[in-house]
Amino acid sequence: MATADMPAARPPSVDALARTLASTGLPQPICVEIARQAISAGAPESAAERAQIFKRGLLTPVVNATGVLLHTNLGRAPISLDIAPRAVNVELDLTTGERSDRHRAVGGLLARLCNAEAAMVVNNNAAAVLLVLAALAFDRGVAVSRGESVEIGGAFRVPDVMEQSGATLIDVGTTNRTRLSDYAKAIARVSNDVGLTMKVHPSNFRVEGFVESTSIAELATLDVPVVADIGSGLVDANCPWLAGPPPAWLAGEPAAKQSLEEGAALVMFSGDKLFGGPQAGIIAGRAQHVDRCRRHPLARALRPGSVILQALQDTATAYLERTAVTRIPFWRMASMPATALQHRARRITSAAGCGVVERSESVPGAGSAPGVTIPSFAVALAGDHLSRLREHDTPIIGRVRDGRTYLDLRSVDPNDDDTLVEALIALARVI
Repeated sequence: MATADMPAARPPSVDALARTLASTGLPQPICVEIARQAISAGAPESAAERAQIFKRGLLTPVVNATGVLLHTNLGRAPISLDIAPRAVNVELDLTTGERSDRHRAVGGLLARLCNAEAAMVVNNNAAAVLLVLAALAFDRGVAVSRGESVEIGGAFRVPDVMEQSGATLIDVGTTNRTRLSDYAKAIARVSNDVGLTMKVHPSNFRVEGFVESTSIAELATLDVPVVADIGSGLVDANCPWLAGPPPAWLAGEPAAKQSLEEGAALVMFSGDKLFGGPQAGIIAGRAQHVDRCRRHPLARALRPGSVILQALQDTATAYLERTAVTRIPFWRMASMPATALQHRARRITSAAGCGVVERSESVPGAGSAPGVTIPSFAVALAGDHLSRLREHDTPIIGRVRDGRTYLDLRSVDPNDDDTLVEALIALARVI
């Protein structure tokens, strides 16, 4: 404490304190700002901690050991990008040298994959739904079952999106039972001017018991087009890219190819869920409807850039070449035998000298195949260690249940097993 005989120590200069933060790897202007904040708070010694907190707030690779394969907070489907720093012919026809449509190349691949006449790409599935409604049903009614007028993550509400598109939501049926006759009655009311019927993937919402719904095939018998927001992005219910039959956990999940075969005029789905690609919204179906969406003014505001298009192109070719299991990380994780996960868990616990191997249940995540689980194995530890695991050089994200920490290996890339070992060894030193 300063006295009359001992003046208060002068705080360090901002520049001097900022230089001590250089080892954090943060840009120099950020270090200067953090140093200034620490000095202003009268706590120069807090600068290093403030820098670490700031750094932790930046995007960084993590190990997803939650068992949720498509974890929305962790970017959903993991993807591998290897793109050279070069210009890309996004809107250039290399044969004619003339300007072309950016949806032509990737849209063509996606259309072939879905057995559709045409396809296009926007930023995400919410954008796909918004664009379809705006292009095909502006100032008209869209009939949606009350049981499908849902809200999903991020406050995405079907009624709100409908309002923003300029279309009018027409509720049909009841929450638990909606019949074809309910849609037919709505269409018959000429004053409503129904332009579309829409099926909506319920995501994490389920109604069980005394229920009834109307299929796409039934809706396709009506006088207005049916569009289907299938949400999770399963391309083909037969999963021809897998060696065996479709996995049991996919039973009942709507798929793009089959939805179109049943009579949907358009399907809309996410690129970063079961499709296993980057965040994107895919619209596929009849060429006349896709063309109306492509020419709508909103399409330019919602269009993706070259990085997303290239990532989607790689994902689509992996399906077409039947190499999805080896090239698409999601399908590699989802199809790994449980016995292989058990072997990995045993190796990790043996190398780390702590933890036990336990059976676990993984989930697809992101609203895909709601209510189903996939058998898995995990490394389990007594106590809650999530905070310390997040502090590892490569943060480890696990889950806690019944006072125990679980690191589920189905969502962990095998290349990250050694990272888990390192984190567990470090953890064992302090517990």
